[in-house]
Amino acid sequence: MPGAAGFGGGRLVSARPLRTGPLAGELTSSLIGQVAGRYGMERGEVLEQWSLTGSPARHPGGGGVRADAEVVLNGAGRRVLAELCGVESRVLARALPAYAVDGVAQDAVARGRWRVAQTAAGPAVFGCRSCAARRTGRAVSSVVYRPRWRRVCVRHGKWLLDADADPAWEHLELGVVSEVVQAQYRWAGVRRRAVRAGRDPDVVFDMAHAVVCRWWDPGWEEETIWPRRLYRLAEVNAGGDLGWWRIVGRDAVVFPEAVAVAGDLLEPGTSELAWEAFGGKRLRARGADDPLCRRLGERVGRPWLGPLAGTDYDGALSAHIGALARARRPGGADRAGWRDDPWRVRSEHRPATAAALLRVRDAEARQAGSGTRWRAVVSAGTRREIGRWANEAAESLGALRGVQGSGTTREVARVLLESLTDSADKVDLALLTAARAALAAGVGLDDVAGWCRLPAGDLVRILAQPPDDGQDEDGTAQL
Repeated sequence: MPGAAGFGGGRLVSARPLRTGPLAGELTSSLIGQVAGRYGMERGEVLEQWSLTGSPARHPGGGGVRADAEVVLNGAGRRVLAELCGVESRVLARALPAYAVDGVAQDAVARGRWRVAQTAAGPAVFGCRSCAARRTGRAVSSVVYRPRWRRVCVRHGKWLLDADADPAWEHLELGVVSEVVQAQYRWAGVRRRAVRAGRDPDVVFDMAHAVVCRWWDPGWEEETIWPRRLYRLAEVNAGGDLGWWRIVGRDAVVFPEAVAVAGDLLEPGTSELAWEAFGGKRLRARGADDPLCRRLGERVGRPWLGPLAGTDYDGALSAHIGALARARRPGGADRAGWRDDPWRVRSEHRPATAAALLRVRDAEARQAGSGTRWRAVVSAGTRREIGRWANEAAESLGALRGVQGSGTTREVARVLLESLTDSADKVDLALLTAARAALAAGVGLDDVAGWCRLPAGDLVRILAQPPDDGQDEDGTAQL
């Protein structure tokens, strides 16, 4: 194979290439960084071998280049990389998921384009340095593509962290948190079941992950397993700020439950339970007696979770159950499109990534009071209640369509006035809950009163009144 000799102008000059083998699943940009290390050069100097377009993704606030910044090469650019690595192009094609990704002009010039790893070939994590040392003889930092269900290095007991954030570490030592490692072994069986059922394992896990992350947010008093696991994880990794750990350690802590939920949702009788949750042929609203939620709570060792999950109507699990039930209706399977795919996780149901949550946390630390982020300072339970009252009010108003088209004057007036009053009551509950949350978060009283279109004194008196039946002490409605 020809060497890299002949590159002038401050570029690589070598009689023969220094062999640099890629790691399985490695980012092309990560391999370029390994090449730079082998030649004793800066990464930017090696990148001069290609004519690059675009800019690498950077951390906000003037931060450095993100570790998941990826480079997509054209044919000529791939040949240059193969020469620099001293390995055949087919070897790189097998190892690098983004190696053959198109999107760059195909001509005689070695070209490349900056991309974010997620948009090039999938989510990226920091690689295990121990695995890299075992493979190459050098404990180097690397970034590799890994699906969300494959974040545990079972050989070395590490949880590999997302590369889109800027964490203090590249991985978490699992240590005595052995249930996370065991869950990675159990996932192999769940994955096989998903394939046999004709389901994409990535999609199945995404749904299960969205479901359990929804349970993570409220911080219910009954929950004891996750806090213990989080504390043990923090102790193994030399402690630190618990707020930071709740963000960075979340995916590792909930991983065993995500695997359990993924397996349970693949059970053959799941659609039947979803159908029962809505009353079967005698349709009714889902409630705390939802049999599927009850079974999920039992499977993850939390019997108390079923009634709470059954009355949570805004999450991924509720959407999944609803889609399964609609498919069971007469002709439902024929009418269902991609929007009714029970395994599709809607954008509003996707849990925020650690990188996004860390950015919110940093912004909150820099700017106190009303400059904080709503999601960071208002509990998930309060946010859910506001959404619930608003949604129920919207449903009541939506039911009025066509009411005035027929019927006696008395009947139409009764339906209109009862429905409008019911909707107004729910809007009032949502308004007061939102006002309390805003004031507690540091928003000024005059601003909140002005947005509510009330004098400040009147708003204070209303909020000071004892809560009505069906509400808890802070005015939010009980589940």
